[in-house]
Amino acid sequence: MLQGIQDVANLPDPTGVVSYASQLDDELELYRVSCPIGVLLVIFEARPEVVVNIAALAIKSGNAAILKGGKESNRTTQLLSKAIALGLAQTSLPSTYVQAIQTRAEVSALLDLDQYIDLVIPRGSNSLVKNIQNNTRIPVMGHADGLCHVYLDESADLQKALRVVVDSKTDYPSACNAAETLIVHTSLVDTIWPEVAKALIAADVQLICDSHTLDALSRAPNPPEKLSTHVRPSTTSSYTTEYLDLTISVIALPSLHSAIQFINAHSSHHTDTIVTESDAAISTFCRGVDSAGTFVNASTRFADGFRYGFGTEVGISTGRIHARGPVGLEGLVIYKYMLRSKAQKGHVASDFGVGEGKKRYKHTTISATSVPF
Repeated sequence: MLQGIQDVANLPDPTGVVSYASQLDDELELYRVSCPIGVLLVIFEARPEVVVNIAALAIKSGNAAILKGGKESNRTTQLLSKAIALGLAQTSLPSTYVQAIQTRAEVSALLDLDQYIDLVIPRGSNSLVKNIQNNTRIPVMGHADGLCHVYLDESADLQKALRVVVDSKTDYPSACNAAETLIVHTSLVDTIWPEVAKALIAADVQLICDSHTLDALSRAPNPPEKLSTHVRPSTTSSYTTEYLDLTISVIALPSLHSAIQFINAHSSHHTDTIVTESDAAISTFCRGVDSAGTFVNASTRFADGFRYGFGTEVGISTGRIHARGPVGLEGLVIYKYMLRSKAQKGHVASDFGVGEGKKRYKHTTISATSVPF
């Protein structure tokens, strides 16, 4: 936890950054500048270290935060929030800048306070996120299911396939960035797929297979051991299930395009990866899959704020709003436009337009990394 705090502290200040600057007229300058969102309400699972992670990100990005952890760690959350308050009391910030609440009733009451709370960030099940979205007028940045896919393209290398698939499933099975579905190109069902299946079964992974991948294992010259105990047929619901354990669904599909269609229909838009040696397939997959992370020959487990170099994360957004994927400091700021006239009489819009005596906008780019006022 302390390392996470130090990592965040060492990152550049995300506020006050100019992302657009233009001279509209002589002595009239426009700047787009990053600024805090405001007050965050963050609801998360039991893990108490999340209290510290989010507090560090909120303080660094200039946002106040109200935190609600899982009931299993209420007392730990209370003690950590007290420690944070004691630290804040020694600064120019108020000790209440980061607060923790304990009950669902408090959450329900806060969801009505859209005049005070600017963003809700729920981390948990899809049902939790949907419930909050349906019960508040406050914008919601959801961290929901992690239905991640690994696709073995027809040009996949065996060693890469083994490493990427096994790591994606077994490195931390209960994480939201663990793979839940393996898609195998039909040309690989009698070659690479049986070897990948053996590696998964050796790691004690249960395989939920469609008819093509199941038949391929049954007819393999050297079928995997524990075939009868670790392999069973899939159902339609298998491909919309987040197992969060050593279980993975498997399906064979005839093309890259059918794999992309399948992922977009079944994925939670978290992270999906392709194993391939084809540059054309890489380009098509990364552009065609509608997820916060599209990876190539790499484990889905890399989808993480710390691993991305964000210090830590407030969650992983699977939506399509201003922040997507692991949400670090940049995901906790928005921007405003600052316009300044330096003219003796100021500037008025009616001076500009078409016709005699009207001025034209210059729209000249200004080189600026910070606002000069």
